Amino acid sequence: MAHIIVVGNEKGGAGKSTVSMHVATALARLGHKVCALDLDLRQRTMGRYVENRREFQCQSGLDFAGPECHDLPEVDQADLEPGENIYDRRLSAAVAALEPDCDFILIDCPGSHTRLSQVAHSLADTLITPLNDSFVDFDLLARIDSDGEKIKGPSVYSEMVWSARQLRAQAGLKPIDWVVVRNRVGTQRMVNKEKMERAIDLLAGRIGFRVSPGFSERVIFRELFPRGLTLLDLKDIGVKQLNISNIAARQELRDMMKTLRLPGVEVAI
Repeated sequence: MAHIIVVGNEKGGAGKSTVSMHVATALARLGHKVCALDLDLRQRTMGRYVENRREFQCQSGLDFAGPECHDLPEVDQADLEPGENIYDRRLSAAVAALEPDCDFILIDCPGSHTRLSQVAHSLADTLITPLNDSFVDFDLLARIDSDGEKIKGPSVYSEMVWSARQLRAQAGLKPIDWVVVRNRVGTQRMVNKEKMERAIDLLAGRIGFRVSPGFSERVIFRELFPRGLTLLDLKDIGVKQLNISNIAARQELRDMMKTLRLPGVEVAI
């Protein structure tokens, strides 16, 4: 059965779709079959990313590995059991259809609390939560004192993950491997950066997640989206000499993939 990766938090702008596309493409380029579901039914950033990739390949005549993005199937209200939520049925039907034929199913969640996102978290074998290196984003995970030193208690998203873990335990499923990915970490040694690092390490031990390095702020990510490309595709489109920023970004991706410890994945991208 497929290993399910859920990429989510409840705040926009943290780089969820960028992380999703790069993880999915890395796995595909390593020879795994990757299917993707975009649960942001309104914005569909991940879905658009994959569509852009397909269009670019058709126009350029190039062919390189990537994820297959699937829509949630439509469900007739009349087919629902009494009290059953239609979104629960649509998501479970999509996963059931993909599981036998995929190595990995990657689910990209919206940057808000929705029923689909809540259910998806309970399906996660691996949960990736991208987080900007800011106490504004940290508040998604926990409430902290004014000095940024003492954890006062978990916030709404952490409580949702806890509920998802409880549901999996009740169903006899293995625990969620929760990985918080620190995006846009500053390169300079600053007081805020050091406070964030201490706070995240303290919270990781308290509520049970691992910490992974993520992506720095780079123009390249905004440039790649319209063509559906990732850092791993640059040589395929004729870029013979990567600049220092691109090389550093590829190393960030390698480090993140290594930290994820996904089953059967040898990191050599």
